[in-house]
Amino acid sequence: MENITPEELKKRMDSGEQLNLVDVREPHENAEFNIGGILLPLGDIRAMQTDEIDNLKDQEVIVYCRSGNRSGQAAMVLETMGFQNVKNLAGGMLAWQEKFQ
Repeated sequence: MENITPEELKKRMDSGEQLNLVDVREPHENAEFNIGGILLPLGDIRAMQTDEIDNLKDQEVIVYCRSGNRSGQAAMVLETMGFQNVKNLAGGMLAWQEKFQ
């Protein structure tokens, strides 16, 4: 698992790059603030309920949460499930909001 910084991700988003973002937080956290990722809570990933993103196994997938902890766990689980290129947003939404809000 690699990390990606908020700055690097924002730069790629601003350039219009098509990214596969996955928000592993809970629905209420996603409702408060999100950057457009597919909502797939960590519990669902741990239960291997990843149908929504199974078609992305050979593509880059960027996971994020509040602080980077749950997304780090999610990235490791996804890698064991055969995802080839998973990146964790370092610092999560806390770091994102600190830099860009």
